[in-house]
Amino acid sequence: MKKITEDWLQSAESDLILIQRIIDQDTLTHQVAFHAQQAIEKCFKAIIEEYDLGFIKTHSLETLSSLVKKRIDLPLTVDMLILLDQLYLDARYPGEMGLLPNGRPSLPESREFAELAEAIHSKTKEILQ
Repeated sequence: MKKITEDWLQSAESDLILIQRIIDQDTLTHQVAFHAQQAIEKCFKAIIEEYDLGFIKTHSLETLSSLVKKRIDLPLTVDMLILLDQLYLDARYPGEMGLLPNGRPSLPESREFAELAEAIHSKTKEILQ
């Protein structure tokens, strides 16, 4: 495995560690979603680097997943990726930005995001090692 690939995977793991520390805090569900998006994005970029799929300057999980799914089979749920994309940019800001149509993600929703990120990270490591 390339060093850059390892770096992306380690960075994704840092997001997952942070998620585990905040996963039960109802006021931080939007941050769980943000870090889940980040972890998934970094896994996709690890795959892109490992397979030399080019330099892709985007944060869109939907776009990145379309590139990596040609190379490896990941447990992808496109609807979840689209939802995480919607939450991504504004999840760190106050007000209505970065929220789902009905407000902040619920604890169960944030746990789903976390589980998806964990599954993608685990499968990516398994395939690339």
